[in-house]
Amino acid sequence: LQIMASRFPLTRFSVTAATATRNRVAHITRRNFAAEAVPEGFVAKRKGVEEHAKSSSDLWKKVSLYVCPIALIASSANALMIMKQHAQHHHEAEDHPPFAYQKLRSKPFCWGDGDHTLFHNTAVNGP
Repeated sequence: LQIMASRFPLTRFSVTAATATRNRVAHITRRNFAAEAVPEGFVAKRKGVEEHAKSSSDLWKKVSLYVCPIALIASSANALMIMKQHAQHHHEAEDHPPFAYQKLRSKPFCWGDGDHTLFHNTAVNGP
């Protein structure tokens, strides 16, 4: 009578450690592809891409460090000049007539005096 660990006898399907190691090493070292590992043209093309990326990144680094600050200063000066010109021609807005349908409140706001919205600006919107 033979002892069976599963449906099959141990002697028929058992694998020794040496056989398993040999099979695994053979599987790892076997070459699975028919083509060469890295084609020659690929290496040259990749080198060209690296050189282009280096020169391109150097260009944009110089643009960011030397051109952008000058452009920011120039645009800020232009905006300041336009703002000063606008301030010279600015005049006070005329008062709006109080219409009956404006500022209707069914209940007061829970902040301030209760009559103004949360973002009310007295300099722009009036009292």
